[in-house]
Amino acid sequence: MPSPTRLAGFERIHIVGIGGAGMSALASLLIGSGKRVSGSDLKSSSVLERLKLLGATIAVGHAAENVEDADAVVYSSAIPYANVELQAARAQGIPTLARSELLAAVAEDRRVVAISGTHGKTTTTSMIALSLVNAGLAPSYLIGAELNDSGASGQAGTSDLLVVEADESDGTFLRLDPEVSVVTNVEADHLDYYGTFDELKRAFRSFVNGSRLLPVVCVDDPVIASFNLVRESCYGYGFSDAARLQIKNLVVAPHSSAFELFLDRSRLGDLELSVLGVHNVLNATAAVGAALQVGASFGDVKEALAKYVGVSRRFQHRRVAAGIRIIDDYAHLPSEIRATIAAARQLGSRRIVAVFQPHRYSRTRDLWRELGQALSGADVVVVADIYPAGEEPIPGITGELVYQAASDFRSGETYYCPRRGELAREVAAHLRVDDVCLSMGAGDITTLESELAEVLG
Repeated sequence: MPSPTRLAGFERIHIVGIGGAGMSALASLLIGSGKRVSGSDLKSSSVLERLKLLGATIAVGHAAENVEDADAVVYSSAIPYANVELQAARAQGIPTLARSELLAAVAEDRRVVAISGTHGKTTTTSMIALSLVNAGLAPSYLIGAELNDSGASGQAGTSDLLVVEADESDGTFLRLDPEVSVVTNVEADHLDYYGTFDELKRAFRSFVNGSRLLPVVCVDDPVIASFNLVRESCYGYGFSDAARLQIKNLVVAPHSSAFELFLDRSRLGDLELSVLGVHNVLNATAAVGAALQVGASFGDVKEALAKYVGVSRRFQHRRVAAGIRIIDDYAHLPSEIRATIAAARQLGSRRIVAVFQPHRYSRTRDLWRELGQALSGADVVVVADIYPAGEEPIPGITGELVYQAASDFRSGETYYCPRRGELAREVAAHLRVDDVCLSMGAGDITTLESELAEVLG
C-alpha cells in the first residue's frame, strides 16, 4: 500500500477528540498503516477502548503533556483554538493539522471513492466499503459511524483504494481528488459556512465535476436534477426514467426490501436488503454504481448488501423493553425524519412513537416548521428541547417551536418535554406494548433507550 508522501515524516500522530466517529476512523486507518497514534477525549467510551486494543495510547481529559514527542497534532472543527493541547503543540513548534488536512494527506496517491450528500452518505459509504471488501479489493475506508457488525468506522486495507465519507459541512470534500464522486442528495444545510444555498450547490457541482470516472448521482433529487448533467457523463440512479441505473419492481416487507436494477434499460439483476426504507434502496443503488466502476462485480455487491446490517445510529434496533421496540436514528433534518418514520411503517401495524431532539439553535430557527411537519407521519410525537452542539442560545428559539409546528400539522397526540432529565419518564407515559419507539436527533437523544429501559423495567 503506498505511503502518502505528506505523512512520511510523521511517525507519531496525536488526535485531539479521538473518540468522535470521524476522528476514530482516521485513527484506526493510521494504526493499520503503521503509524503510532495517541489521542485524548473528554470522557471514556467503547470507541476509546477499541482504539486501545488496536494499539493507540489514550488519555481521558485534555492536558499539555499528552502531546509531548508527537510529530503532529490533529484536531476537528469541534475543538476550540484555545484547547490546551493545541496551545502546547503551537508552543513546542509541533505541526497542527485540521482533520480535513489529515484526510487529504491520507488520500494522497490513492484511488478515492468519495461519498457526499446532505443525508445518506454514512450508509452509502459503508455499503460501498463492504461491497469492495467482499469483492476482494482490500480497500481502506473511513466512515462517519461504526459498522454494526464490526464496531469499526475505519480500516487500513492493502490496496490503493480508499472509500471515504466526504463531509460537505466545512468544504472538506473539495480537498479530495476522487476517482469516483458519489452524491446522494443536496438540501439547504450548513449555510452558516456557505452563506447561501447557491454557494452550497456550487460546491456540490465542483465535487461532482472533480470525479475522474463517472460520478454517481441521484437524479431523483430535484437539486441534482437541476445540475442538468449529460446522461452519458454520469451514473444517474433512482426510480425515474432519467436514471441510467434504474430501480424497478420494489417490494417492501416488515424485514426486507427487494427490487430489480437496470443499467441503460438492460436488467442487471435483483437485490434484497435487510435494512428498511426506500432511502436505503437508493443508497444501495448508489453503492452498485460506485463499486462496479472500481472493479467489483454485480454479484459481489449483491452478496455484500444482502448481509449488510447497517451502521450505528442509522435505524439501529437498540432493544426491546417491556414489549416495546426501541430504535435509534441520527435523523435531524426534515427529509431524514420522514424517511425514518416511513421505514418504521414497514414493520407493520404497530404504533410509532417518535421522540425528536432538535439539533442546534440556528438549525431550529431556520427549519422549525419543516421539522414539525416531518414528524406528522408518527402516531405519537414527543419533542425534546434543543441540543446546542456548542452553540449559544438564540432568544425565542426552543424546542417548543417544533412542538407547535408538529401540533399544527397533525391531529394525533403531541407533547413537549423541555427538561432533558425528564424525557424518559415523559415518553414512557405514552408507550404501549407493541409500540415502536423512535429516538431521533444528532445529540444525546441516543442515550434515551437505556434511560427508557430503566424506567420501563
